[in-house]
Amino acid sequence: MTQGNDHAPKILVVDDDPLCRDMLQAVLTDMGFVVDTAEDGQTAYEMVCFGDFRIVISDWQMPGMSGIELCEKLRSRRLGEYVYIILLSALGGTENLVRGLQAGADDFLSKPFDPVELHVRLNTARRIVSLENRDLIVFSMAKLAESRDSDTGAHLERMREYSRLLAQELSRTPKYENEIDSDFIRAIFLTSPLHDIGKVGIPDHILLKPGKLTPEEFEIMKQHVTIGCQTLDAAYTACPSAEYLRLARDIAATHHEKFDGTGYPHGLRGTEIPLCGRIVALADVYDALTTKRVYKDAMPHQQARKIIVESRGTHFDPDIVDAFLRQEDAFQEVRRKLDDDHAFGSSLPPVVTPANNPQLLFPSNTLV
Repeated sequence: MTQGNDHAPKILVVDDDPLCRDMLQAVLTDMGFVVDTAEDGQTAYEMVCFGDFRIVISDWQMPGMSGIELCEKLRSRRLGEYVYIILLSALGGTENLVRGLQAGADDFLSKPFDPVELHVRLNTARRIVSLENRDLIVFSMAKLAESRDSDTGAHLERMREYSRLLAQELSRTPKYENEIDSDFIRAIFLTSPLHDIGKVGIPDHILLKPGKLTPEEFEIMKQHVTIGCQTLDAAYTACPSAEYLRLARDIAATHHEKFDGTGYPHGLRGTEIPLCGRIVALADVYDALTTKRVYKDAMPHQQARKIIVESRGTHFDPDIVDAFLRQEDAFQEVRRKLDDDHAFGSSLPPVVTPANNPQLLFPSNTLV
């Protein structure tokens, strides 16, 4: 792969003709783009799924998977970032233009291509790709919700790292290799910080209470799940093409469900709970246990590990606990790097009751 401008989107050139492929790569590299190439549609699709390409320039007519079929397959991806597709073809006529647009192409370029025209069309592609600021928007929404509770520090940053570690580990196992791809991993990293967005609807005297909630207060606190689900579902309904909002909704709705059916709000059991919710449930609890909060001290990793292992098959999906155990060194590294003033190791004294009180270390109604 040729290095280019770090700020330019990566381009994948797809053509079975090596001469045309090399010419395009040379021209694009001179323009400052980072470029890679593929000689067929199937290889290109796999490179997009497991790479970071935002623009694809593909020949229309190729053996095996054609450029049209590549367009259709890329547009069928549910969770990935938007990929701008330019079809390169000697075919003309309105019929072919319509066919390409229906397949999901964004633009067309005639063979033999004009470098000046290519540059102009790529400027358009760059503008459109740059409009997709979903990562920034989603994380800003999550930080807004978190800003009402300053006690959580770098919780969101750790949460999404833990969730990604678990998803990546599960993807390496035969059971999940067809269920978890790079799109899912990116999406859970992006959307897991929205798990508690519903807390914006919880009154301050409950949300910020320095201690254990009463049963009545806990019932109100539990409403953050429904509020978050309704908020994200409304956003998904308004923009059904944004599949990551569906994942965010499912996480918000189910990250307090438990594998044995004793969680809330619906008492879902086992695989009735979406995989994303089962993953985030463990990530959320691990961070809550190992971080200092107003009602408890931070718990050492080994003690948190013991609680998670003992909750295998009850609170947590056994597969996800096993993935956690295989990645526990990486969890500890994330915890170390993303420590904050309220996290483990702080010199601040405990606010409420000493942390050797098991009920306050892991109370039933504080990990919400």
